[in-house]
Amino acid sequence: MDKYIFKSDRLGFRNWLETDIPLMAKINADPEVMRFFPNTTDYEQTANHAKKMHNQFLEKGYCYFAVDQLSDGAFIGFIGLSYQNYEASFTPCVDIGWRLSQSAWGKGFATEGAKKCLEYGFNRLNIKEIKAVCPVVNVPSENVMKKIGMQKELVFDHPALGEFPNIEQCVLYGIKSNG
Repeated sequence: MDKYIFKSDRLGFRNWLETDIPLMAKINADPEVMRFFPNTTDYEQTANHAKKMHNQFLEKGYCYFAVDQLSDGAFIGFIGLSYQNYEASFTPCVDIGWRLSQSAWGKGFATEGAKKCLEYGFNRLNIKEIKAVCPVVNVPSENVMKKIGMQKELVFDHPALGEFPNIEQCVLYGIKSNG
């Protein structure tokens, strides 16, 4: 049986394994990867997030999936869907997001993976609408949102980022299912 829930041309999407935690912890400890977040996260925080995603997949059929490069099986981070219910005018919602190791940047993986996750969410799970959020200063992520066909809906102050004025102002994008 294939270990992947689904694949794109170059990427495999799967649920989280214990062995992913040290690899993801290394990505989460990289200040450059985390420059649009309040701070880096440690091993324990990474482990908790991986467990949360693992359980969310079991409960809902989606999560920020662990992602491997199919060419060599290397773990490169996550791309996927997650349930969000923080205090905002558009929540609760299903969010699409990604976080990849620097070695995976500039290769189109985030765009390729996000397109496949939209397809999975709309066609396999019958999700009607998917949102994406990033700080206004995170131009690379906003560009991915545009490339996958999402439309800008609003700019807002993220309620969880009030202590971080450089990333508090966020942009919300959305896309609806054609079905």
